[in-house]
Amino acid sequence: MSQQLRSSKTIRKKKRNRRIVIWILTPLLVITLSAVAYGTFLYKKAESVANKSYKPVEVPSKRKVKANPKLDNVSILLMGIDDSQTRHFGKGTRTDALMVVTLNKKENSLKLLSIPRDSYVSIPGRSKKTKINEANAYGGTKLAIETVQDLLDIPIDYYVKMNFNAFLDVVKAIDGIDVNVPYKLVEQDSKDQQGAIRLQPGLQHLNAEEALALARTRHYDNDIQRGLRQQEIIKAIVKKAVSVDSIPKQGKIIDALGKNMETNLTFDDMKSLVSYAASGKKLDFTTLHLEGKDSTISGIYYYQLDPHSLANVKLELQTTLNINPESASKAFSNTKS
Repeated sequence: MSQQLRSSKTIRKKKRNRRIVIWILTPLLVITLSAVAYGTFLYKKAESVANKSYKPVEVPSKRKVKANPKLDNVSILLMGIDDSQTRHFGKGTRTDALMVVTLNKKENSLKLLSIPRDSYVSIPGRSKKTKINEANAYGGTKLAIETVQDLLDIPIDYYVKMNFNAFLDVVKAIDGIDVNVPYKLVEQDSKDQQGAIRLQPGLQHLNAEEALALARTRHYDNDIQRGLRQQEIIKAIVKKAVSVDSIPKQGKIIDALGKNMETNLTFDDMKSLVSYAASGKKLDFTTLHLEGKDSTISGIYYYQLDPHSLANVKLELQTTLNINPESASKAFSNTKS
């Protein structure tokens, strides 16, 4: 094999690794990578948007010392909010999607966990168990983070919170995405108009409303498959967003994210995460799932998590973050005392 051919394969391999990280860390890497790649103007725009989106949250942590993303293994909670221009639920808004990302610098590994929105869990301060997606409705970002920390027994170092409008605006900015639709679908649109979206199965180009309907639908499969579907849609969005064809649209993408995003990541924090995408090392990437079963309690549907599956996922995330389970629980209980 010629040196040129080997070099070409190595370059392609590195690009594949970078793409995997990029779509997992959307939207913040869309902001930073596009800005860094395409000039001073976009860099300043991205910095301004990041600063406006910055919303720190005081949450009891399982860490004694705050994590530094330039040096430490960190976790990020990605929150998709069930809100839009027509809903305006405000403080009563539930989360429509919850994903936890853990990053390990030494091993250059990334783990992604999708948490089913109907998971039957304990929410701090509530007397009865309920669906995890209600934590944000009861106590906003702070309570949502606390609930996930309690469930997984790990620190949540950062969060990124977005609503339907961000999704719609980004997909509009890139003129739609190519996604495989797994089945015939009839769904409502973002304005809750029943039957407004109709799709046939197969690989096709979707506009913003169609992509959102596919991401949101809960009528054709279960919460586990829904999480996988959402991951594939995010992957398609970021692949298109960072493509050469989308260079002229980067400003619109950044604006779309800035109007509809909240995060406790500073712009410097975001830039430090680019090292995962820029690393020449092979990425150890794992997707995790929480096994469970459908359940009806007092006439309400819940997804009951399997204790063994939950224990295994907790251990895997703790290992990625180099967190000792006993010390993590002890540190957390000390912050509450």
